[in-house]
Amino acid sequence: MAKKATLEGQLIASNKKAGRDYEILERYECGIELRGTEVKSIRSGRVNVADAFARVEKGQLFLYGCDIQPWETAGSWFQHEARRPRRLLAHKKEILKLEIRMAQRGFALPLLRMYWKNGKVKVELGTGRGKTHRDQRYDLKARAEMREAQREVSRFNKRSYTS
Repeated sequence: MAKKATLEGQLIASNKKAGRDYEILERYECGIELRGTEVKSIRSGRVNVADAFARVEKGQLFLYGCDIQPWETAGSWFQHEARRPRRLLAHKKEILKLEIRMAQRGFALPLLRMYWKNGKVKVELGTGRGKTHRDQRYDLKARAEMREAQREVSRFNKRSYTS
């Protein structure tokens, strides 16, 4: 009997722009309400989360800007819209906490990554404060310095082993 391939813990898509543009303070895991054709498109890797963000509206959490391409073999009756708002599934306390945080000025709720967990699609959101250009430059400089320091350490370790 052949083993069935599992998608457990497999990353579907990640939003690298969110880490660059926002200082992520907290992370939340949510489920997402999808139609059948959307799940098929996600399995085939036809999803883009670069501009995705969430909002709290009327006590519910919605995801905007997530682009899931239509499934090519589905008929027009079963087809989904590519950029429709999708409801996110989270606990009521978490939604209230997010609503309070989003009411403060300068905070956003970008989508960080989308992945499989227990056969279901999960979404990781982050509460983030927008970075200025100065903050972004500082992060680039710190990353370059860290890379240079690691390069020197590895170079030193190579010399000590060969001597």
